[in-house]
Amino acid sequence: METVFELKNVSKIYKNDGKEFTALKDVSLTINEGEIFGIIGMSGAGKSTLVRTLNRLEEVSSGSVEFYGKDLATLKPKELRSVRHSISMIFQGFNLVNQRTVIQNVEQSMKIIGLPRAVRREKAKQMLEVVGLLEKSNEYPARLSGGQKQRVAIARALAVDPKVLLCDEATSALDPKITGEILDLLKKINEERKLTIVIITHEMSVVEKICDRVAIIDNGNLAEVGDVKEVFSNPQSKAAKKLVFPSNPFDPSDENGQIVRIVFDGTQSNVPFIANLVEETGLKVNILSANTRSVGGIGYGQMIIELPELAEDRQTVIDFFKRGGLSVSEVNRNE
Repeated sequence: METVFELKNVSKIYKNDGKEFTALKDVSLTINEGEIFGIIGMSGAGKSTLVRTLNRLEEVSSGSVEFYGKDLATLKPKELRSVRHSISMIFQGFNLVNQRTVIQNVEQSMKIIGLPRAVRREKAKQMLEVVGLLEKSNEYPARLSGGQKQRVAIARALAVDPKVLLCDEATSALDPKITGEILDLLKKINEERKLTIVIITHEMSVVEKICDRVAIIDNGNLAEVGDVKEVFSNPQSKAAKKLVFPSNPFDPSDENGQIVRIVFDGTQSNVPFIANLVEETGLKVNILSANTRSVGGIGYGQMIIELPELAEDRQTVIDFFKRGGLSVSEVNRNE
């Protein structure tokens, strides 16, 4: 598997009026060809700065960003322009020109690189067909819904045959139903065109739905990176746990109560673990929270439970779940 991006010890420091702000701190990661890679973090974590280093819209303060083995910082202007043509980008705000029709907006990216008009028009039609909007070719953006506008932006990005598509909060302005449709479209494009896609988001649900791997950015640091399924099942960092744990206070029945999170996938969903626990051990647990979600196309469930009072009973319950193939992790309510 070929490496598309390799970041080595990347830091970014902004300077303003004699003050310094460190947006990225010693970030190292790789993004491979053909994968959908998620970069997630809360607002201000540094994720948008990170994605802008991938096409050198932001210069790094230290470290290096390589694109197919080439250090972006060493490229001359002509070489950098060529690389940027291989890296298309879509944004939360769509960035369409209201005075131009849909097909003219799609043609714009090809016009910039100097393709003849006839070629631009034919390719634009092809891309609008890919995103399901060919019948809207002569409409203006003002007459489109938010989801349709984002589809036009995707068509425009694909028209130049990029090697990579960067999506910076591309679904944040859309409602959940339309978000799902756009993510399904991106997944289809990834599979059919073998296009590498990098998704920047603050929503774990976006990452869980279509990403293969994820990097979690927290206060400019790379808190965790790994397969989405593994990060969901067994998050290691404080930042990852905040993103994947259900959002409730997990209050136990008393201050000494111990709370754990158990995770199971679709192959285990028909097993009555709680009933079996009671039948086999005679021990009961208090279910504080439970939900299911799709992670990489597989249904996952998770429960937050309070364990019995006695230490030996707690261990018995944990051992029971682990023997059943469930992931078990302690919930620290102070994190």
